[in-house]
Amino acid sequence: MAELLTIARPYAEAAFKHARESQSLPAWSDALARLSAVATTDTAHELIGNPAIAPAQLAAVLADVAGGLDAAQINFVRLLADNERLSALGEIVSLFEALRNEHEGVLEAAITSAFPIDAAQTEAIVSTLAARFGCKIKASVSVDSDLIGGVSIRIGDEVIDASVRGKLAQMAGALAA
Repeated sequence: MAELLTIARPYAEAAFKHARESQSLPAWSDALARLSAVATTDTAHELIGNPAIAPAQLAAVLADVAGGLDAAQINFVRLLADNERLSALGEIVSLFEALRNEHEGVLEAAITSAFPIDAAQTEAIVSTLAARFGCKIKASVSVDSDLIGGVSIRIGDEVIDASVRGKLAQMAGALAA
């Protein structure tokens, strides 16, 4: 995994630098996400690993299926194909988004709830987190019934556990001590 990260880093940094300079960060985020989704399909894996397919053909197919790419983004796909780096697209997307979030002053929050939460509840959590951390928050919400009740929020290395499962674990730890 560390090797793939090392391979992906210069490509992500180059894409980010170009996107920032051309003031097209959202377009690049969208394009890279689409390319990554296409590259992770079973069909794409077969094509990427096939030595009978020329890199230019592979790049053209991926760019065509991803759709809506501008000239610079198509050139980026060609570069990845020529250097046999298409398998690193997932890591490139992750690193690009991390660079974008840092540039825009955004923190990513993973909100896990015991039950589905609606948009208003999500917005209330996000605004509370934004006030606490003093920056914009990009939230992803998932449901995990194992929490029993409440929510657990992960922002970077910090975890805010307001779940019933977390409270029970705290109580068990206190009783065992």
